Amino acid sequence: MVFPMVLGKLAEWFLYHLLANSCYKAARKLRSLLSFSKSSPFQQTHHDNHFQISPPTLFPSITKLEIRNWVPDKTLVCDIDGVLLRQSSSRYFHSFFPYFMLVAFEGGSIIRAFLLLLSCSFLWFLDDDQKLRVLSFITFAGFRVKDMDYVARAVLPKFYLENLNRQVYDIWVEAGSRVVFTSLPKVMVEGFLREYMNADDVTGTKLQEIEIMGRRFYTGLASGSGFVVKHKAAVEYFSDKKKKPELGIGNSSSLQDHLFISICKEACVWSDEEDDAKNSSKPLPFPRERYPKPLIFHDGRLAFVPTPLATLSMYLWLPFGIFLAIFRILVGILLPYEACHALVYLSGLVTTFNAQNLGSDWNKSGVLYVCNHRTLLDPVFLSGNLGKPLTAVTYSLSKFSEAISPIKTVRLRRDREKDGEKMRKLLSRGDLVVCPEGTTCREPYLLRFSPLFAELAEDIVPVAVNTHVSMFYGTTASGLKWLDPIFFLMNPNPHYFLEVLEKLPREMTCSGEGRSSLEVANLIQREIARVLGFECTNLTRKDKYMILAGNEGTVK
Repeated sequence: MVFPMVLGKLAEWFLYHLLANSCYKAARKLRSLLSFSKSSPFQQTHHDNHFQISPPTLFPSITKLEIRNWVPDKTLVCDIDGVLLRQSSSRYFHSFFPYFMLVAFEGGSIIRAFLLLLSCSFLWFLDDDQKLRVLSFITFAGFRVKDMDYVARAVLPKFYLENLNRQVYDIWVEAGSRVVFTSLPKVMVEGFLREYMNADDVTGTKLQEIEIMGRRFYTGLASGSGFVVKHKAAVEYFSDKKKKPELGIGNSSSLQDHLFISICKEACVWSDEEDDAKNSSKPLPFPRERYPKPLIFHDGRLAFVPTPLATLSMYLWLPFGIFLAIFRILVGILLPYEACHALVYLSGLVTTFNAQNLGSDWNKSGVLYVCNHRTLLDPVFLSGNLGKPLTAVTYSLSKFSEAISPIKTVRLRRDREKDGEKMRKLLSRGDLVVCPEGTTCREPYLLRFSPLFAELAEDIVPVAVNTHVSMFYGTTASGLKWLDPIFFLMNPNPHYFLEVLEKLPREMTCSGEGRSSLEVANLIQREIARVLGFECTNLTRKDKYMILAGNEGTVK
């Protein structure tokens, strides 16, 4: 029995790739519809007359649904996998595979993530239900509940928001109440659906938990009645409410979705083929301006969607990436700027530098450079591109980062008077660079600038900083901070953008027309945001760490 099944899977894989987007897709869809319409086991009758389920029919496309007559009391039901989120390209593995990989890598370990990647060697031989069980077990067996809380809060929302289905979302926002039914582990989706999508209720698979020495772990197995069957769960849910949901949305390629949405008064399906037809190239991320809630903070190391192929590429790159990071660090420490710049550029690290205020007083000592904060390397890149030594003041910095820094770093104590006095002494000896946000921010937002720097100098030069990475983020809120510069330098082609703006006129400083330090700080924040195209916020360093890590972000 095993050999014919494997042989059939191999034949299906070959035919799909050989005749993709042609007659084979059409034949498979027709076969699915015919088998669906002949399946008598789907004819079920609930004890409540509201739930007489007739043989399934072909539902209209979501593009033909009219929502102009919707009223706030209508209920929408759907799944998050393949409906609210676009269908993943991981067709033969599981459309939700990248999100399991994010959980395994960011909350588990690199070994757990590698085991999950190895499972791809046999996942495509299994049906969807078996794939989900295998993915859940490998991802969650022995996984700490505390770590899952962190990933669900700080990592997954970014990837979910970028992959929102525009057509389904347009209907989602019009609904009065929204209920999601999914076979996926509930802990992976509930936080996002409630906090960002304003879902009224979420029904998903609950995972078993055990407690060992006061710590809670997942077993990787489903608790209670097992993995959720969407149709059964929806019937039970709405029978208690004595009503039928007004609208259901399913995926056109899923027989389970056809049965699931058949209990609704009105139903439609979303087709990934229609979405691909509108986006012949790679589908664009969901527009940031349409996010239901602004995404300002997120955490995690991975800067890409970890599909099986992308994850495999990352593991193959790791040995080269570690070597490249060490090479770049040694070059920055040991060589002068001229030689360093050329070698680093040849290694793939690109720097775009632009200076607006190269005047006669450029070499004047005691200039205070005020940067927004993207990575720990901001002062290093600024010093290298200016071609002169700078001193960087920091708050929480690991000993390792201090040891590898090619410029001088001085720790502050978060004591306003003592920190101010220390910075004045440093300015009297040379140029100083400060990042008044107090912490890094990955998204196109600027955190509130601490106004202390504005009280210390007349020669204030704003600097706009931005970065781009393709594989790893060089910042973290809950991970090992000493690895931050290494992860950034492990990227194949990281890009640093620095623009030195015009020196702040004396009349715009505290020494000029009696402006307050807060006014000066806000002025510089707005100017840097304008240059970068970012948005200013009143959020602080403490807000970031409390949201992402549940602490105040100190390094012990």
